[in-house]
Amino acid sequence: MSWAGKLLRVNLTTGTIATEPLNMAWARQYLGSRGLATKYLVEEIDAKVDPLSIDNKIIWSTGPLTGTMASTGGRYTVVTKGPLTGAIACSNSGGYWGAELKMAGWDMVIFEGRSPKPVYLSIQDDVVELKDAAHLWGKSVWETEATIKASHQDPLVRVSSIGLAGENQVLFAAVVNDLHRAAGRSGVGAVMGSKNLKAVVVRGTKGVGNLANPKEFMRVTAEKKKILHDNAVTGAGLPTYGTQVLMSVINEMGALPTRNHRDVAFEGAKDIGAEAMATPRATDGKKQLVTNQACFGCTIACGRISKIDKTHFTVQTKPQYWGASGGLEYEAAWALGAANGVNDLEALQYANVLCNEQGMDPISFGATIGAVMELYEMGVLTKEQLGIDAKFGDAQALAYFAEITARGEGFGKEIGQGSARLTKKYGHPDLSMSVKGQEFPAYDSRGIQGMGLTYATSNRGACHLRSYTVASEVLGIPVKTDPLTADGKPELVMAFQDATAAFDAAGICIFTSFAWGLADVQPQVAAACGDEFTLENLSQIGERIWNMERDFNNRAGFTAKDDTLPKRLLEEPAKTGPAKGLVNKLPEMLPKYYDIRGWDADGQLKPETRSRLGL
Repeated sequence: MSWAGKLLRVNLTTGTIATEPLNMAWARQYLGSRGLATKYLVEEIDAKVDPLSIDNKIIWSTGPLTGTMASTGGRYTVVTKGPLTGAIACSNSGGYWGAELKMAGWDMVIFEGRSPKPVYLSIQDDVVELKDAAHLWGKSVWETEATIKASHQDPLVRVSSIGLAGENQVLFAAVVNDLHRAAGRSGVGAVMGSKNLKAVVVRGTKGVGNLANPKEFMRVTAEKKKILHDNAVTGAGLPTYGTQVLMSVINEMGALPTRNHRDVAFEGAKDIGAEAMATPRATDGKKQLVTNQACFGCTIACGRISKIDKTHFTVQTKPQYWGASGGLEYEAAWALGAANGVNDLEALQYANVLCNEQGMDPISFGATIGAVMELYEMGVLTKEQLGIDAKFGDAQALAYFAEITARGEGFGKEIGQGSARLTKKYGHPDLSMSVKGQEFPAYDSRGIQGMGLTYATSNRGACHLRSYTVASEVLGIPVKTDPLTADGKPELVMAFQDATAAFDAAGICIFTSFAWGLADVQPQVAAACGDEFTLENLSQIGERIWNMERDFNNRAGFTAKDDTLPKRLLEEPAKTGPAKGLVNKLPEMLPKYYDIRGWDADGQLKPETRSRLGL
């Protein structure tokens, strides 16, 4: 078996650290990472707990394939009850941190209580200590990582930390590792900040052993890496263009949400997509895109490293931002760009850099700015309140909002509460493009119908990574389905949700699913963990995880009425493109989805569903 077999439990209130054996019965039911950490959380906290209270817990967790030679085996998750939504929060990150924890000999770290003063946790293999972080409080993610590496005199320690956003309780604050990889959504960074926990630092030198069948694992992982290499998406598209390859594709099919979802196509999409990032600039002849980058063990290398034009207004007097840094991914480029009508690529990269530096989710941040700009154009918000003119398309306003939100200054404090709270406060809650309080990603569900059901039923609020039906509806993976029809979408969404949960639990990247199905993951898990992990078993583990998360949310107070979409998507037809005249057909899809899920009309698990899944 490739679990380390033990976890750390850190009581921040008392400052004590304990070692526990991993619950292997649970590991066989929930596998690891997202699944196993969520099992621990739902067993240990009251579902109705205030996310920012001392009684909430927050867990860093790896999967059984994390740290191994399986492609993309560097993932880890941060699991807690999310402050943005009040629902289960599970945010996944790449980079190198997850593999480092596993190689230090730990599967998971559970934090409980609240420290009376800022601290960070240091893990050096078996030597684990809580250390004073007073000198780190108030520092950015970047400053924190540099300071810790210097004080530990080890450039190879891996740091997972928060910036000012987490400290200031921005409700979409992220946990950032390796400078620009992030457990980004649902406000996990705010929970970390509420506990006065600045960072988790790890150095592991043990490696990952104890594979069930090492020779078979080497054989099967090599076989599956070749599938990734030979695939048009994972072997060519993502390495070359990153996720930004989607900008023009989604725009052309009339499913790129624009100006707070008022439109479904953006006239400036060509200025902020993959091609623009790779085109030499007129000002200095250099490209914004410097190179691609891979996370631990990844054979895809979709990450972007970019440079801002030093003559651009955002950085002209800020040389600290002239170097190469994490570049725009599709979701961030959309949220900072099309969602606000901004087509200034350098301004988008600047805002993205600030999100990385101070630990903010660029999706929720950008989508919230879309609501702010619409409220401004309606006259509900004024220049005096905001500190700047903020019409759609204003790049200066975008940059300004990124700065004040990260610092928690002025109107930035309100932006930091997310669009649901902000629009409700100013009397227009329907202008929040969110589900369960979490803002939409970059796909308009009038033009991609399955994504409407995906958003409405996602356990962590609106999310594309919980059921990426875009793969089928747009890219034809694993089969092509019609994006404009509701037919077959309940079954499609359920299949994607369950499979994604299994991928996450294993500790691998969901991007492998462009080339792999569960039948490709299963032999890797079996060789690592044991022959009991059959295809049927792995599929049921995904379904079990999904239903466990749903059950937690139901106990937290969520009901069927929360499985919905904003009126704009249900009542205002798309104005242009292939979806012209269409709204999302959620009312048609949702009852069928509940039925095949084994839930009652109120969205609660039926007794027979609980029994079958062992919940």
